[in-house]
Amino acid sequence: MTSTATRRFFDEEARRLLRFGGRSRVPGGFGWLADDGAVDASRGIHLWITGRMTHCFALGHLLGDPAAPAAPAAPAAPAAPEDTDGFGLAAHGVVALLDGPLHDRTAGVWRSQVTHEGAPVAGRLVSYDHSFVILAAASALLARVPRADELLEAALETFERLWWDDDAGMVVDSRAPETLAVDPYRGANANMHTVEALLGAYSATGDALHLERALRITSRISEQFAAHEFRLPEHYDESWTALLDYNRDVPADAFRPFGSTIGHWLEWSRLMVEVRTACAARGLAYPDRLDVIPQHMYRKALLEGWGPDGRPGFVYTVDFDGRPVAAQRMYWVLCEAIGAAETLRESTGDASYDLDVDAFASWARTYLIERPGQWREELDADNRPASGTWAGKPDIYHALQAMVIGRLPVAPSFAEGIARRTGRARPPFAEIGSLPARDRSKTAPRSVRSARRAPAPPGK
Repeated sequence: MTSTATRRFFDEEARRLLRFGGRSRVPGGFGWLADDGAVDASRGIHLWITGRMTHCFALGHLLGDPAAPAAPAAPAAPAAPEDTDGFGLAAHGVVALLDGPLHDRTAGVWRSQVTHEGAPVAGRLVSYDHSFVILAAASALLARVPRADELLEAALETFERLWWDDDAGMVVDSRAPETLAVDPYRGANANMHTVEALLGAYSATGDALHLERALRITSRISEQFAAHEFRLPEHYDESWTALLDYNRDVPADAFRPFGSTIGHWLEWSRLMVEVRTACAARGLAYPDRLDVIPQHMYRKALLEGWGPDGRPGFVYTVDFDGRPVAAQRMYWVLCEAIGAAETLRESTGDASYDLDVDAFASWARTYLIERPGQWREELDADNRPASGTWAGKPDIYHALQAMVIGRLPVAPSFAEGIARRTGRARPPFAEIGSLPARDRSKTAPRSVRSARRAPAPPGK
């Protein structure tokens, strides 16, 4: 078992992260925090941050709202005291995602970014960002946040209309805001977070359609891992042919770096275990390779990603020969390593993963955590603070999940895992029809409200 000291540190840090993250509350959602913990107004309000933070505060509420956040370090929306705990912050996020400037109700889309005054920032509509609306809604629904069902229903309708490509069994990456023309680029990253979102929707609704789609995406990605010696191509054309030279001239891009991203090997490792576990529990067949690929991906990440330049920490990317390309150390990669190790220990019973978790925790305390609850986003190759790719402390999503996952059973979503641990879990919403996955994927999305869990006593 992971050492008692590490587990205690994770528990304490989860509370600290929630306190720090509460500073990001702004009228239109959640803002981008600078290094000093103040909202960076110059960066506007991002959809992916608002979705992630709403999800995190829903998890905080499910955990029992262990700590209210500190007072905001920058002007924020007026808030009553009850609005500064996890439940209140999650409720704020749900309302912002439904009624705030990020949501264009007329067009039925979510903008990727607006200013703090609510003005749209020019840019494409992005499925990656939208996945966090689904995740936020699903986690908030399990936390019994008001209007979470309304948000999930709206988000799934947009997903069905704009993002899901049933012929490919994957999602498209982006669309033009006016014409809705689809960009030919396809990305593994958007599909990875879509799997996470669909698993959350499955936890919240019990609708097997979401699990079936998560499995379709995961199956295709696992084929790409196996076909490229467990180095996942991140970039594809519209026919899903891998573009191995994509962005060679911008190797450290924040969202589309050249080469293969170590952190995504680790993230997929966890997600594949969650998908296969959910499928097994549901009686859905899944490819045999999902029983072995997660362990291979994890070990490959340690072999090629951890300290290949002689210094501790995971590099950001490698090429398709396994050589480091971008040697920056990103905090989120370390967090996903913790999540993968915790999940593999739980699913395999192999206690050796605990040794890895202890080592990761030690490195985080030495290099990443500037102050309690405040994790540096990026380090250079010598483990010194850097901001070449990321600046500030945009959100707490990766760190919070890493801190709590070791206490949870393997479940489709973090929210469901916490609900099981705390005794709040209930059976799926409704019986699922018997239509084959291919046919059902072409039907209109099931109404969230019609399949909602029976009301339960309010949580703490």
